[in-house]
Amino acid sequence: MPRTAGCPVTDSHSPTPVSLAQGLIRCPSVTPSEGGALAYLAGLLSQAGFTVERPVFSEAGTPDIENLYARIGDGPCLLLAGHTDVVPPGDAAAWRHDPFGAVIEGGELFGRGAVDMKGGIACLLAAVLAFLERRGPDFGGAIAFLIAGDEEGPAVNGTVKLLDWARARGERFGHCLLGEPTNPDTLGEMIKIGRRGSLTATLTVHGVQGHVAYPHRAENPIPGLLRLAQGLLATPLDGGTAHFDASNLEFTTMDVGNPATNVIPAEACATFNIRFNDLWTPETLAAELERRLAEAAGNRVRYSLDVRPTNSVAFLTTPDAFVEQVADAIEAETGRRPALSTTGGTSDARFIKDFCPVIEFGLVGQTMHQVDERVALADLDRLTAIYGRVLEAYFPALPATLRQS
Repeated sequence: MPRTAGCPVTDSHSPTPVSLAQGLIRCPSVTPSEGGALAYLAGLLSQAGFTVERPVFSEAGTPDIENLYARIGDGPCLLLAGHTDVVPPGDAAAWRHDPFGAVIEGGELFGRGAVDMKGGIACLLAAVLAFLERRGPDFGGAIAFLIAGDEEGPAVNGTVKLLDWARARGERFGHCLLGEPTNPDTLGEMIKIGRRGSLTATLTVHGVQGHVAYPHRAENPIPGLLRLAQGLLATPLDGGTAHFDASNLEFTTMDVGNPATNVIPAEACATFNIRFNDLWTPETLAAELERRLAEAAGNRVRYSLDVRPTNSVAFLTTPDAFVEQVADAIEAETGRRPALSTTGGTSDARFIKDFCPVIEFGLVGQTMHQVDERVALADLDRLTAIYGRVLEAYFPALPATLRQS
């Protein structure tokens, strides 16, 4: 197996979640680079008896992405999902330690991906390896790892295609546990049982360019843009639901592209994003936007609306026995009963939900994507113990008489 500079070589001893997280962080897998992280995981999983494959997916206009799929066992399958790609570290000189050095200081592990989400993958892997040591390969089911390489990028050649690839091969899953960081402040606070959808659109108001001293010969689009923006915001989209916050529309940029102070511009544009709950689909939401704009424009404002295609729709995993198993495991290790939440941004759970029920639980996300991203060593150990309890609950031990038969 080729070794990437900075990445560790796998060995045969039972690794700890801390050592596994260090090994992954030392692989500079900034999207779209594999950086050696998948090779590192593949070596460990192969040694543990998993069948490991690393398919590469392509699409025009996007970088090729390497991914990993590994499976062991037969019967009901628990899917463990995540991604090894990370966002760029930014100015490395601003970090307390090398962002890919995986340095431990003051009871914390520093490095890009420590929280999002190499630390979570390390805990999943450590829990599985310990589980297999206790129970052996005939544990009454199957475990699969689905690890993508472009979650932090366009998310085109990773999880979405890897799931289709697995289905075409006859792979089926009972439930999925995605190890994204889900806790706001303290480990054990929150399980994500769904996510809001995301829709982005650009509103353009069309005017007529002219000299500011002769406004009657021009048509200023800026007042029209402000009028339409107010029309979009005048009434809340909804009041939320039992499991979801209210949908929110946020303008992220307004621009006329006009460097001159004595010229009325020809166009004015605004881009906005909506995080929407399960009361909406992208289609019904686009229709509502058009209705609001038409009402606000009347016959006085000429405009166009470009709603971008989205693969992010709101979804909810109905709480079931698996959710209770995870919540019980969290409470047993932390003393906290986690809230069941749908807050936050999007994740690859939006793709997985079409294949099996999916929930997310991982580390505390306070420092993800930041300079000096870091995780408490105690949290890595505790999260591994939680995942271990989940595995034991999902695959209850067979009675001795059945094991011998």
